[in-house]
Amino acid sequence: MEMHQVRYFLAVCDTLNFRRAAGQCHVTPPALTRAIQGLEAELGGLLFRRERNLTHVTDFGRLIRPHLERMMADAEAAKLTARGFLKLENAPINLGVMCSVGPSRFMSFLGAFRQANPGIELTLIEGMPSRLADLLLDGQLDLAVMAAPGGFNERLEARPLYRERFCIAFPAGHTFEAQATVAVDDAITEPHLLRIHCEYNAHWDAKIAAKGQALQVAFRSEREDWIQTMVAAGFGTTFLPEFSPTMPGVVLRPLVDPETVREISLVSIAGRRFSPAVATFVRSCQAYAWPPGRSDGQ
Repeated sequence: MEMHQVRYFLAVCDTLNFRRAAGQCHVTPPALTRAIQGLEAELGGLLFRRERNLTHVTDFGRLIRPHLERMMADAEAAKLTARGFLKLENAPINLGVMCSVGPSRFMSFLGAFRQANPGIELTLIEGMPSRLADLLLDGQLDLAVMAAPGGFNERLEARPLYRERFCIAFPAGHTFEAQATVAVDDAITEPHLLRIHCEYNAHWDAKIAAKGQALQVAFRSEREDWIQTMVAAGFGTTFLPEFSPTMPGVVLRPLVDPETVREISLVSIAGRRFSPAVATFVRSCQAYAWPPGRSDGQ
């Protein structure tokens, strides 16, 4: 069954005249007649009864008509949906965001992107890099914003967006506030608030263990906001990427000896064709002028 046959059938139902239906469908009467006959052969019964100049819909035709009307309506709806999608109207994007990525870093970008592309519907899904990679590979995410200290899966393609230094986060009035930078040896003497979901925890453990030392962990939490609130309250300090703070009262200084920098990338499946909406998002991310770091004690 082809859609033009359905369209011809419904036109004859409306006009009860093969010649008028053919004119309405912009085909010749013989072509319309052959299409109707083909449909009858496929369905196994007569759809119309023609008596001289009169055309009647058969009982079989009346039975079939609602089904073919729904088929035509669904086809038209599919066309409208496709046109809207290609024109970036009601076009969805599922974007994974690593839980340690600071939201303030993206507000100006997302605001500009929304203004330029009001028809794109963006859903943000938070997670650890390993979970986001799995969701990408399973097709549940279109893109992800994340970092990977050990590199990405070979099936993933990473487009670098910006770099940010790791800092020591402490409350206002702490002795570190008078310094431009803080050495890791000095930082680890403070009670430490461990961010469980930080993808660089293994990196810090290795660096500090190589010095024959260990962090003095006072609290651990999966919640970035809780850790930052405890920092501001004076419960301890933590290692924090420079664009991650969201809580007032959290002060940063870059960590040195060694300095650690992470690269935030826009990650997708290597070789996967993008929808128009996703392609627009990727281009916008790469064209955006991401502001430079400001964790320099100013």
